[in-house]
Amino acid sequence: MCGIAGIVAKKNEGKEWMKYLHAATNALKLRGPDAQNYFSENQVAFGHCRLSIIDLSEAANQPMTDEQKHYTIIYNGEIFNFKLLKKDLEQRGISFNTNSDTEILLKLYDLYGKEMLQMLNGFFALAIYDHQQKNVFIARDRFGVKPMFYYEDENVFVFASEMKALLQFPIKKEMDTTSLFQYLQLNYIPAPHTIFKSIKKILPGNSIFISNEKIITEQWYQIPYSSETISTCSYDQAQKKLFDLLNDAVQLRLISDVPLGSFLSGGIDSSIISGLASLHTNQLKTFSIGYSDDPFFDETDYAKLVAKHFKTEHTIFNLSRSDMYESLDAVLNYLDEPFADSSALPVYILSKQTRKHVKVALSGDGADEIFGGYLKHLGEFRSRNPKIGERAISFFSPAINLFPASRKSFIGNTARRIQKFAEGLKLNDRDRYWRWCSITNSDDANQMLIHSADENEFLKRRAELTKYIHSKNDFNEVLLNDVHLVLPNDMLHKVDSMSMANSLEVRTPFLDYRVVEFAFSIPAAFKIDRTYRKKIVHDAFKNFLPKELYHRRKKGFEIPLQSLLTHELRSLVDENLSNGFLKQQNIFNAVSVQKLIEQMRSNNPGDTAARVWALLVFQHWWKKWMN
Repeated sequence: MCGIAGIVAKKNEGKEWMKYLHAATNALKLRGPDAQNYFSENQVAFGHCRLSIIDLSEAANQPMTDEQKHYTIIYNGEIFNFKLLKKDLEQRGISFNTNSDTEILLKLYDLYGKEMLQMLNGFFALAIYDHQQKNVFIARDRFGVKPMFYYEDENVFVFASEMKALLQFPIKKEMDTTSLFQYLQLNYIPAPHTIFKSIKKILPGNSIFISNEKIITEQWYQIPYSSETISTCSYDQAQKKLFDLLNDAVQLRLISDVPLGSFLSGGIDSSIISGLASLHTNQLKTFSIGYSDDPFFDETDYAKLVAKHFKTEHTIFNLSRSDMYESLDAVLNYLDEPFADSSALPVYILSKQTRKHVKVALSGDGADEIFGGYLKHLGEFRSRNPKIGERAISFFSPAINLFPASRKSFIGNTARRIQKFAEGLKLNDRDRYWRWCSITNSDDANQMLIHSADENEFLKRRAELTKYIHSKNDFNEVLLNDVHLVLPNDMLHKVDSMSMANSLEVRTPFLDYRVVEFAFSIPAAFKIDRTYRKKIVHDAFKNFLPKELYHRRKKGFEIPLQSLLTHELRSLVDENLSNGFLKQQNIFNAVSVQKLIEQMRSNNPGDTAARVWALLVFQHWWKKWMN
């Protein structure tokens, strides 16, 4: 796991930018604190910060060039099947100077070119320079676990693992107002766009080839899904296959030359991953966090239960609200663009504390998106298959809206969810999907802005981001859309940025491409019905996990956000969202913002805390990068 940065001067004027590469690479040092090196030749220069995980020797440092001086690579990620690939290459008479997966990539690219990507089981963002042909090949992994940002103009192409590295170059920082509008709805900005007009994200499963000022973008991977090719295997057969695939995915991800552990929240997904890992390693270290001030959000009792069941060496980090407050600046300072998934805060703290014990952690991320684990999935299923209960909610929705709604109690949270469900029932499939991915609707987001967003551009982007939603009869399309929208832009971005801020590598066995492709080869009925979410995951591991896990409500990785904003962070809200500052800034409608804050501080806050948090995060970003 590492940080990478590079520059390709398309014209001689672009060479002037090479002097900024050291600053760009240094901006990534938390991603790779163990070594920092550079390469340059003619029009191309690479920088690399290393987090040593496999082959800790200096010989495995990057940038790495092969013996023939044909290719040079910089690479961020891990290839978990690299030993199998190496064995195959050795049988062909190819020798190696290191035990690293980086050298495997060099040899594979020499033999197969870009087709070598199809052989890789892992996550990565990489760049390879061809010394003879003078071209550069850049690629991002299948599902977007590892990030890659870029900027280009007529003179230069620059790329990096994070935007903070790109912003060391003299790039004009002009805000993309459509991205801001999307952010106010989703709480994140979907690829390929960023908060800056001139900086883009490479999409998951895509590559860029740069040669003689020509830039060719290709999609090298897409999930091989079609509703006509769904497997005819039985449910029992599918359960067994899922168990075997995931067990192998976990075992592959235990390869490491440094201490390794596992996140364990007490939910089904992390419990499965930790349990499978415990089958293959002695005395697995597991880690979870609890909330000492807010028991409604605490799940550590279940985590302790699972740790005892699998005999892991378990550590709990109990957080107070003051702990979260003290970590706030570190989290917000690390973000390069507005990102308001508030669970980034506990992920940061969990990563920071876990890094004191291990350098690599397994995670259960990805299961909800590919197997249908969210409440919105249950809501979507019932919207598509309405019965008397759904019709009643639709009919009584005006009365339902009178109930106080919030996230801080079971009753309030239930009211909030029913109100949002009633709103979604009135919409068509694509609009409902977008609404249930959002914190707020388009009209309310627009009211926050002094200058309205470009509606045509927004609708064009939204159409692209919901393009997999076609048929009421195929629920797998909803999950396919989640894999392209929610998974890389919210969940994976959050975990990558917060773990890398603490120099911790996080591995996600549910996103082994074999598991994902299996998930989209089985009927949606194996995953979800009117009562159960993530059915096959629960059933495949029912005899493996403690029975108590099956008699509890699912919780997300949430924090007591409303309590924080109305108490510990109240002064921060008042300072950053005051009428005076908003009028001076000239971005947000001060009257609308004050109404939002007033509702958050009432006994019927709904989702306003998440919206106020989004504004607060934006203000911190704006002051740092734009003021």
